[in-house]
Amino acid sequence: MATFIDTHQHLWDLSLFKLPWTDGGGDLAKDHLMSDYQTATEQVNVSKTVYMEVDMHPSQRMAEANYVTDLCLSENNPMAGAVISGEPSDVDFAQYAAQFSDNRYIKGIRRILHPPETSPAHCLQSDFVKGIQELGNLNLSFDICVRPSELKDAINLVDQCPDTRFVVDHCGNADPYIVNQQDSGSNGDWREKPYAHERQQWMDDMENLGEYPNVICKISGIIARVRKGWSPDDLAPTVNHCLNAFGPDKVVFGGDWPVCTVSGATFEQWASALLQIISMRSEVDQSKFLYENANEFYGLG
Repeated sequence: MATFIDTHQHLWDLSLFKLPWTDGGGDLAKDHLMSDYQTATEQVNVSKTVYMEVDMHPSQRMAEANYVTDLCLSENNPMAGAVISGEPSDVDFAQYAAQFSDNRYIKGIRRILHPPETSPAHCLQSDFVKGIQELGNLNLSFDICVRPSELKDAINLVDQCPDTRFVVDHCGNADPYIVNQQDSGSNGDWREKPYAHERQQWMDDMENLGEYPNVICKISGIIARVRKGWSPDDLAPTVNHCLNAFGPDKVVFGGDWPVCTVSGATFEQWASALLQIISMRSEVDQSKFLYENANEFYGLG
């Protein structure tokens, strides 16, 4: 059985934390605890996980860091590291991030950039760029989670931060049905269609990002956009383009649970689909993608 490191594990306990985006209700507006994750992944050999921040209220960022650190210290779950939330443009961001330099479990920081209230090029503001450069000084990574039509902003950010390590989340937030040419691409209005993009634009931008030695790609997220009756073939063009653009040493697996379930798919179906898509690649490259690259990038031991 293939061994996975899941580099994108969400968890939240709504009795402890406030997640403003759950106020509108929906399938995700309930607790998703470690025990639930372990049940969801019991048929998949997940040996280690890396927690991914969940866009909780800024006042609770330190509480989030303490919560996931305690989970990493516990021996009854697979969490081995965490990427926490932060706002790189804050005036005190350097001080905030420096608090975690001695915490061996905090591996990086993410600030999602695709919500409608976040304007394009937010990540190119001078204070934001300085914050990302500071992460490099602290050996903390930054997860890039932008609208797919704005991947050039990510390229511009990476250009200015050569000493910071980056992770491109969710295959650059591609729409797999645009990539596989079942749908025509359209940039559209980013407020109404945040995941709209042109196929060639996405492909070119991902190839460009793949050329940077300090940028890796997380194969994740796209399962949340599958339609009824989907098959691995629907996702294969997106996955294969990312694997080819970044190469076998710079790709990692992300489960994105529980967000991966909003399409009706399960974690097991996502893992199974990926194994089918990569089955023609060498066993060495498969192992790098599923386990070894993540173990090295995040220093999981």
